Amino acid sequence: MNWNDSPEQARFRTAVREVINTRLPLRYKLAAESGGPGERAWENDRKSADPAARQAAVEWHAALSEKGWVAPHWPKEHGGGGMSAMEQFVLNQELATAGAPAVGGSGVGLLGPTLILHGNEDQRKKYLPPILAGEATWAQGYSEPGAGSDLASLQTRATRDGDDFILNGQKIWTSAAHTADAIFALVRTDPTAPKHRGISFLLIDDIRAPGISIRPLVDLNGRHYFNEVFFEDVRVPAANLVGEENRGWYVAMTLLDFERSNIGGAIGAKRTLKRLLKVVAGDAVLRERLTHSVLRHEIAQRYIEAEVMYQFSMRISSMQNRGQLPNDEASMAKLFNSELSQRVAQTAMQVMGLRGQVTEDDGEASFGRHYLGMVPATIRGGTSEVQRNVIATRGAGLPRG
Repeated sequence: MNWNDSPEQARFRTAVREVINTRLPLRYKLAAESGGPGERAWENDRKSADPAARQAAVEWHAALSEKGWVAPHWPKEHGGGGMSAMEQFVLNQELATAGAPAVGGSGVGLLGPTLILHGNEDQRKKYLPPILAGEATWAQGYSEPGAGSDLASLQTRATRDGDDFILNGQKIWTSAAHTADAIFALVRTDPTAPKHRGISFLLIDDIRAPGISIRPLVDLNGRHYFNEVFFEDVRVPAANLVGEENRGWYVAMTLLDFERSNIGGAIGAKRTLKRLLKVVAGDAVLRERLTHSVLRHEIAQRYIEAEVMYQFSMRISSMQNRGQLPNDEASMAKLFNSELSQRVAQTAMQVMGLRGQVTEDDGEASFGRHYLGMVPATIRGGTSEVQRNVIATRGAGLPRG
């Protein structure tokens, strides 16, 4: 199949590359070269104690904002880019290739589309502009200790008290809660209803309001990105209810049809492999190890798999560009990508040998950090087991077990 750019796409790709080449802060370019956490960099830098980090976040947000690329999937009437699926694909492909971080976090990716589709006019006027301006970032309060893959089993309670809801409960694995300004959450408002019913979608304007406590969850790399969030008698105005009370599950599950090809996964795998080969090329010992090693075939296989992932991404984008909604196709791409990321990390560690355990912050150490970072890849964003169930039931038409 011909995946070449159309003339319009080629012009847009050139424009994106120009912005990246001229406006991407050096901080992010260097992080990309060393395998740093580019996708999380903007959120971390936005409230960093380091003035240079904060300045980089401001400059990069401004560069994307000037082009209308902060929220490419939002309609133009709400301040977004109003881009087609293929335009979003090109933008995300070029950002991923450069290791450039996205901006806006969950506010842009999740809350904005939810408010555009289900919020009222007052909510859209109040919350959308600060998200686009980078003035307010939002954390996502979905998962709980007993409600991860089975999210509908959540138990955080919101009890109506006059014009307020009173929240009590706990959320876990809350990304960037410690740097966020606010949090949106799914809460149970009718404990007697079936589990998919009786859930509501609430906006908590201030994540540091009385009764909210945030506790860090440090990952295998010693990094703090995830958190536990506890609610103890937290008052939330009833006006912050998005959609109908007790219908929050359907609010959360019906986002706008924005680009979801996961092109970053294919690009990320290739970038990791290229960094690995660059290290090998500059080291005589590693070159000798690979000369007659089965690892040469492992690396070649990973490259092939990365190309397969790229084809998954192109297929999904082409479907969306035709107005189709990928379902089991998106699950196949997510499943393949998460398991590919683990295989790439494993191959890199086999090539590096004991040197992969180096913890200093240099180019070689990034492979060890990458390996540890990929451990939860088949869990986050929907476990591999859940994805296989979706593929079986919606794709292959098999009965539910």
